[in-house]
Amino acid sequence: MNVLTQYIAKEILKGSFIALVLLLTLFNLFTLTDELKDLGKGNYNLTAIFSYLALTSPRVCYELVPSAALMGSLFVLGAMGNNRELIAMRAAGVSILGIIQSVLVAGSILALFSVCVGEFIAPTTETQAQMLRATAQNKPLVMHAKYGLWLREGDKFINIRHLQDNGELADISIYDTTFTQEHPRLQSVTHAQKAVYVTSDQWRLDTINQSIISTSQMQSTTQNEQMWQTHIAPDLMQIAVVSPDNLSLRDLSSYISFLKINQQKSQSFQIAFWGRIFNPLVTFVMLLVATPFVISVKRGINVGGRMMIGIVIGMGFNIIDHIFGHIGLIYDMNPLVITLLPSVLVATVSIYALKRVI
Repeated sequence: MNVLTQYIAKEILKGSFIALVLLLTLFNLFTLTDELKDLGKGNYNLTAIFSYLALTSPRVCYELVPSAALMGSLFVLGAMGNNRELIAMRAAGVSILGIIQSVLVAGSILALFSVCVGEFIAPTTETQAQMLRATAQNKPLVMHAKYGLWLREGDKFINIRHLQDNGELADISIYDTTFTQEHPRLQSVTHAQKAVYVTSDQWRLDTINQSIISTSQMQSTTQNEQMWQTHIAPDLMQIAVVSPDNLSLRDLSSYISFLKINQQKSQSFQIAFWGRIFNPLVTFVMLLVATPFVISVKRGINVGGRMMIGIVIGMGFNIIDHIFGHIGLIYDMNPLVITLLPSVLVATVSIYALKRVI
């Protein structure tokens, strides 16, 4: 790696890091404004809110790396263009392809940083953040397991195998226990095929089988329906649903296999899986987008103008990416194609633009 390559890569990394810090601060300010609306719910105080922001920052950082790379490269390469550094480099024999190579060296480091944060830090801290928020607001403890969703409410353990799109629950098991000094004892097991939310703190269980367990005998009964008093509300279920964006590649792969074995739809999780696979590609694409703009745009454009270009391109890419994702879910398209197509389209346009200025 020659001196010019090191210089360009170093400056782009510095610019991208500054852009990342600014974007992360901006996003955390928006999140803080939203979280302050829940201030005072249970034990959710300012300390808990700032802890929540700190724990969610790795996930936000992972999502912002491509945008930070785009804005950082626009600022740095734009400043080099305005200061005629790029002209001096080309006069010294450095080709445009050599400049692009230096930019991609910085992209490799940014992509490696993104993978490390997204795979090894963000999934753990995001889970801790959601647990902290739910616990501080005195909501029932929620944890995800391979066999559905498990919740604990007092001495009851609840297992939910299916959460329908309309908010109804299916295949529910309720284990009522008694904790003594010696050991816990199972008192009854209730299984319902479906649960429908009726009013506050109340669900209707349909098609119920209940087994009452005592030290001397076991009694089994069946009912068509029964009211279930609980503090578990539909909004908690939305929090409890496994979010594909918060899972690592290994967790996504395991959960996709679990859904396929149980003949459940897994397309959203497959899109998230391939999205994590190709996230480094998005960083490279954003850097490729910046280069032809800097080389072809006239000198003298101020920082505000370059910032606007970066914001428009970044937002446009995110909008296109989300549109393709929703279209793929609606029409049951191949998740790999849906995930890869926006990046390929933008990369093609960028390469075409680069060819015109080389």
